Amino acid sequence: MEDLTTVVDWSRAQFALTAIYHWLFVPLTLGLGLIVAIMETLYYRTRSEKWLATTKFWMTIFGVNFAIGVATGIILEFEFGTNWSNYSWFVGDIFGAPLAIEGILAFFMEATFIAVMFFGWKKVSPRFHLASTWLTAVGASLSALWILVANAWMQYPAGCEFNPATMRNEMTSFWQVALSPVAISKVLHTVTSAWALGGAFVVGVCAWMLLRKRNTEHCQRSPKVGAWAGLVGIVLTSISGDTSAVTVAKYQPMKLAAMEGLYKGSTEQAIVAFGILNPAKTVTNDEDPYLFDISIPYGLSLLATHDYKAFVPGINDIIDGNMVTQEGDSALSIAQRMERGKQVKELLAQFHTAERAGNKLASDSLATAIKADFKHFGYAYLDTPEEAVPNVPLTFYTFHLMVTVGGYLVLFFVLALLLVYKPKFAKFDKWSKIWYWLCIITVPLTYLCSACGWIVAEVGRQPWTIQDLMLNKVAISDLSAGYVQITFWIFAVVFTALLIADVSIICKQISKKSLTDLNTAE
Repeated sequence: MEDLTTVVDWSRAQFALTAIYHWLFVPLTLGLGLIVAIMETLYYRTRSEKWLATTKFWMTIFGVNFAIGVATGIILEFEFGTNWSNYSWFVGDIFGAPLAIEGILAFFMEATFIAVMFFGWKKVSPRFHLASTWLTAVGASLSALWILVANAWMQYPAGCEFNPATMRNEMTSFWQVALSPVAISKVLHTVTSAWALGGAFVVGVCAWMLLRKRNTEHCQRSPKVGAWAGLVGIVLTSISGDTSAVTVAKYQPMKLAAMEGLYKGSTEQAIVAFGILNPAKTVTNDEDPYLFDISIPYGLSLLATHDYKAFVPGINDIIDGNMVTQEGDSALSIAQRMERGKQVKELLAQFHTAERAGNKLASDSLATAIKADFKHFGYAYLDTPEEAVPNVPLTFYTFHLMVTVGGYLVLFFVLALLLVYKPKFAKFDKWSKIWYWLCIITVPLTYLCSACGWIVAEVGRQPWTIQDLMLNKVAISDLSAGYVQITFWIFAVVFTALLIADVSIICKQISKKSLTDLNTAE
């Protein structure tokens, strides 16, 4: 068991490492893709050489980031087969479909039109070039869409049915997979948050140039697009975040409870605006969950259900079954679900015995019984009910940090637009330098906000690879811990080198161009 735990931990660590590095590039690609397309549209309509120079400047940064993002993304997809082969075998027919569409449709679309975007300036008409730029941006978003659909299915496995004869989950409805409420909210939330990051990046880079009093006109043009993209993005992110909270409350109540550090739920449940968790608190003691907290009355009930009087279950309520299911029935405790899951395992053994004996009547009857209770199957592999509780402190703090920075970004982009259109407010040297540094600091803050969102999404559903159906320790490949450790450190070195290369090239590009007069075309 100790060796299994080691393999699981190292496999999770390797996948987290790859995902973290990959996500450093993806949101900037999505955000800059939109911004570059808008800038080229302005050039196409005005035929201004100044907008052409500005478009090419940001397009180069987009290209560097795009290339390294592709490299890390390919490795991430391969890890499903190398490190999580049991998972891939169990649900490959479902999970593989959106990934295949991403590769065949979105990736080839990006690869085709990005070539025209970079090398076709004098080889195709301005209209065709503009279309290629927009199609590259759309292709990047479509790529994200299908990957997010696959991830959403892991959070809420819809549109499938377990086949006891093959011991696999099989797709019953592609559209239920692609258009599940979790998938829709996740796609909207993630893509629009990338627009906010792209906007913050553009404003931050321009602030760095203005600190050095370079390319003033260029740095007044770019934030007009970046700040608008960022503001629209963060507002839409906030709206889709509300939808995400409702879907989490409905399909992943344990995650919501961990996000709020809520152990004992109630009706008219307050939401914690700011709090410090009590490290001594566990599901087995009566300690106060918080050392300090500032709460908003009725807030969590309203956020989770849009009904301020509604009951929101806490961690202990979910463990004890003190809640209502989606069907309106009283929920089973986790211990009861563990027993039901073990019964399903026994029925599966009986089913395969009947199959081998050619007893179709018995196997059909057993298959019906298995499907009726299969939603409890994953719980059979829990050792204790407490194992179903995710890392509460990590989920709680990252959720509240994400919300705090998200609120700050709304104010930041409003102020950025005010200063772009009313520059006289930023004329005072004392205040302008403070503002420029705030813009620069906002870039890593926005990355932190984006990363926190993914930590909440992925850590909050632990220990499940597929919510309620498959635990991490069941999903892994038959590998030794040593092999996974070796590849972990190889990837750590390679990804760090790629990140250094990416940052170095982008910084050189910014420094080089900041020495060039971008107020005219090159």
